[in-house]
This record gives sequence, structure tokens and C-alpha cells, in this order.
Amino acid sequence: MRRAGGGGGLVALLAALSGAAGVIAGAMGAHGFTGKPAEWLRTGAEYQLVHAVAALVAAQMGARLAAWSFVAGGALFAGTLYAMALGMPHWLGAVTPIGGVGLILGWLVLAVRVMRR
Repeated sequence: MRRAGGGGGLVALLAALSGAAGVIAGAMGAHGFTGKPAEWLRTGAEYQLVHAVAALVAAQMGARLAAWSFVAGGALFAGTLYAMALGMPHWLGAVTPIGGVGLILGWLVLAVRVMRR
């Protein structure tokens, strides 16, 4: 059931699931992997967790574009790092910055939203 007063609906759900995935990836990086794969998992987890929270805040503020940018950018940024850590081709590293652009876009959209209040 959806509560009145916002909260973001689907984007909030995806942000919460993103946070869970970030915790899992961070644990894998800390306890299950070594070397470069562990670094990729920890880096992906850090960015995914921070931006999952940012997406929840943006959704609560009604800043849907920012929230979606955080969720999508975080999934692409962290997802490519996770994929490489799990043995996928390293050329995926060239895609990672596209996710970073999505994260930056989210922050800029959120800044504009705050300035217009």
C-alpha cells in the first residue's frame, strides 16, 4: 500500500534494494575476495550505498529526476565494477564513468531543486 505524502514509490524501492546490494558487495569485498576484485567490490559498494541513501532523500523531497539518476547511475557505476570483480571483461571499466556521470547529474539536479525552494 502506498502512503500519502510521497516517498518515491518504485524509485524508493529500488534505492532500498540498491542499499542491500551495496552491503552484500561490501561484505564480499571485505571477506571473500583479494586484490583488485576486492578493491572493485569495496569501491562499488561505497558509491552504491551513499547514492542509495541520496536517492531515498531525493525521492522524499519529490526530486524524482535526481532520485532516478542516483539509482541508475549507482547501478551502472557499481554494477560494472562488480561484474569485473566477478570475472567479466575489463573493458567494462570504460562504461563505469557513464554511471559516474549519472551520479553527478543527480547531485546537480538536487542542487537546482534546493535552490528553487
